Amino acid sequence: MSKKIVIIGAVAAGPKAACRLKRLRPDWEVTMVDQDSLISYGGCGIPYYVSGDVSDESELRATSFHVVRDAAFFEHSKGVLVRTRTRALAIDRKAKTVRVENMDSGAQEDLPYDQLMLATGARPFELPIPGADLDGVFTISDLHKAIEIKKRIAQGKVSRAVVIGGGAIGIEMAEAFTDLWGVETTLLELQPQLLPRLVDRHFATMLKQHLVDKGVAVHTGESAEVLIEGDPGQVGSVRTGKRTLAADLVVMAVGVRPRSELARAAGLDVAPFGGIKVNQRLQTSDANIYAAGDCIALTHLLTGKDTHTPLGSLANREGRIVADNMAGRPALFHGVLGSFIMKAFERCIASTGLTLEAARVEGFDADCALTAPADRAHFFPDQAVVILQLVFDRRSRRVLGLQAFGMMNDSISARVDAAAALIAKGGTVEDFGLLEMAYAPPFSSAIDSINAAAYVAENLCDDRLRQVELARFLQWMEDMDSEPDWAVLDLRHPVEAAPYVDKFGADRWTALEYGQVRARHGELSPDKTYILMCNAGPRSYEVQVFLDHLGTVDTLVLCGGMNVISRLGVDWYIR
Repeated sequence: MSKKIVIIGAVAAGPKAACRLKRLRPDWEVTMVDQDSLISYGGCGIPYYVSGDVSDESELRATSFHVVRDAAFFEHSKGVLVRTRTRALAIDRKAKTVRVENMDSGAQEDLPYDQLMLATGARPFELPIPGADLDGVFTISDLHKAIEIKKRIAQGKVSRAVVIGGGAIGIEMAEAFTDLWGVETTLLELQPQLLPRLVDRHFATMLKQHLVDKGVAVHTGESAEVLIEGDPGQVGSVRTGKRTLAADLVVMAVGVRPRSELARAAGLDVAPFGGIKVNQRLQTSDANIYAAGDCIALTHLLTGKDTHTPLGSLANREGRIVADNMAGRPALFHGVLGSFIMKAFERCIASTGLTLEAARVEGFDADCALTAPADRAHFFPDQAVVILQLVFDRRSRRVLGLQAFGMMNDSISARVDAAAALIAKGGTVEDFGLLEMAYAPPFSSAIDSINAAAYVAENLCDDRLRQVELARFLQWMEDMDSEPDWAVLDLRHPVEAAPYVDKFGADRWTALEYGQVRARHGELSPDKTYILMCNAGPRSYEVQVFLDHLGTVDTLVLCGGMNVISRLGVDWYIR
């Protein structure tokens, strides 16, 4: 028996569901409605279109075989009717109709449905500050605005830009302006760090330092208060609480909010933050209405709480789940970990699961293993350091998250993706230690970096390793009198250690090369707590084990060592 399916929204989840439905039920009538004229595009690719990595906006709307996904494509190739420039006004759940309006003619009509899907996406949040309506102020809400931004830059109308918001989109836009176009760019973030809630502070700091090294001015703990007019009607500068920044173009990238007004007006359940509530079949509180994509509330697999994860990858998977269930093929969407990855110039940063800070807020007995190994075999020519942090619960030994920062290559995505799969299944520290990863020297070490992080976590859980948290160590470096009995024991080559001994004095920074500890340990003071320092951490751990065996000296290991410190931009680091 044929059914009428109406899908509101035609960017990611909607088109995926529509095409899947026509493959499962080719006799059904599927109609997509969208208020835009451009549909089914890769919104996550917008910064790369602005930067020039994607040369033309049509590439964001094209299939892998280079056919643009417009209304004609869906009708002739997929059998799906698409109504563009058509706004959905209201849902009548009793009559099972959707009132729609043609935005060009103003004509309204009711579309009947047997089953309805809401794929209304999310809208960017606009700061309610003076000057937000000036020309030259943009949000990244659709492809039209991206086209206009790139047009202005290409025409030479933009020499200075301010990006408000240090999330992924804001950082990607700042890179796009700086890297290809040479625009003088400033990035503002209200929170104390970039990528708030996505990574812990030291990972955000490493990213910030790389952006600064590449010419982006970054100000955290600071946001725009007023946008000031320059030429008549045109933005000319941005005033914060600390400075005034000249700007020909301003991008607001301060997050998005689910578009759930239709759902709320129809009496469907909506989470406090605005996401449409769905079950694991992605049904709303009305069994005949499904929802997917950036408009819904998802369940976090570790906390069990509602969360908002606006990603095109998730939207596509959710669209398939909706189609399967509509067609009578039971399928479940269990939830998300919030896996995330992005590039910034030559660096890559990624995470999955909970940060250490978030895990502790959620009540876990959380700790972390911070490591800094090579991203492939140490003898391979282009090996580079990757910083990994495994977050775990000490009581249950369950892994709660993984964060990574390193070169822009495949080493980070491979580890974070593997971690996401294992965390979703309840993986423990021991499971991560035994995780089988493909090995060859161009791709990894014989002891894979994710296994090595698990070994550190295991040692911490079993109290074989005592570490000093990075934040506490950095605080001590700012005020060494705060811990008067502490001193660094630098285990690196004397040439590496000597500048620090000269700078801080031998009483605070003691040099004793790793290979000489067994012969010269008697020179160490029993009245000090030594912070063991090497490049990555393994040598420090071995020395701690040896000194514990003797029982004469108290030590703490700085996990990650100088490989982490060198990436933080601290003023005492000697390059």
